[in-house]
Amino acid sequence: MKELLSKVREIASKIDAAGKPFLAVQINIQGEGPFYVEVKDGKINVEPYEYNDRNCAITISKDDFYKLIAGKLDPVKAFMTGKLKVDGDVGKALDFSRLIK
Repeated sequence: MKELLSKVREIASKIDAAGKPFLAVQINIQGEGPFYVEVKDGKINVEPYEYNDRNCAITISKDDFYKLIAGKLDPVKAFMTGKLKVDGDVGKALDFSRLIK
């Protein structure tokens, strides 16, 4: 999980979040546990905890998440085929996928 969080933090450090609206997405990696990505006040935070007041939660396998952040897995296709599940606001999950591209 440390490697995964490190990779997500690396991606987040390259994103300009200035002017982006609040977004809180919990990522549940099957067999690994949760972490969250929060966009707030122009900054992106990535922490290895559950986020109780989140916009949505995404559940996905570790391999598919790596493919997603590498741009090798289309988030809409993953959702439609059941590789990615969303609990909560699906629109916010799409905002998250656009943010990490």
